[in-house]
Amino acid sequence: MTTPEARLAALGITLPPAPRPAANYVPSVRSGRLLFVSGQGPMRGTEVVWRGRVGAELTEAQGYDAARLTILNVLAIVRDAVGTLDAVHRVVKLLVFVRCAEGFQRPFIVANGASDLLVEIFGERGRHARSAVSAPELPLGIAVEIEAIFEVDDAG
Repeated sequence: MTTPEARLAALGITLPPAPRPAANYVPSVRSGRLLFVSGQGPMRGTEVVWRGRVGAELTEAQGYDAARLTILNVLAIVRDAVGTLDAVHRVVKLLVFVRCAEGFQRPFIVANGASDLLVEIFGERGRHARSAVSAPELPLGIAVEIEAIFEVDDAG
């Protein structure tokens, strides 16, 4: 059985350092076996990589890539909180906000950028409940914001 950390390496993905909050909140909170991760964006360090509205300044494919980058930041926080992605028992839920142009009706396709990668890394344990919501604005003009809930091992 291949572990999530091994799958991540096989995909050639190196997680970034866990993002630090820019305001008055913490990156994650653990309650029992649940780990709640605060909303993250498509950033590298403090630099916004994907800024704009999907369906206007950005294509749907670019939105997908923004969601994929954003979930890597979420996973960096998970690893920072529990030590290893191998401690993730299951991805429970994602809430994906997509900054969209008026009339763009496919935020669920953009959100697949995050969901697809989670399944690649965690297999069946990566399948999750999800909401994908259109938003007219997001902080710093980012294209995507994702918050997440994970079930983690007791030892994690």
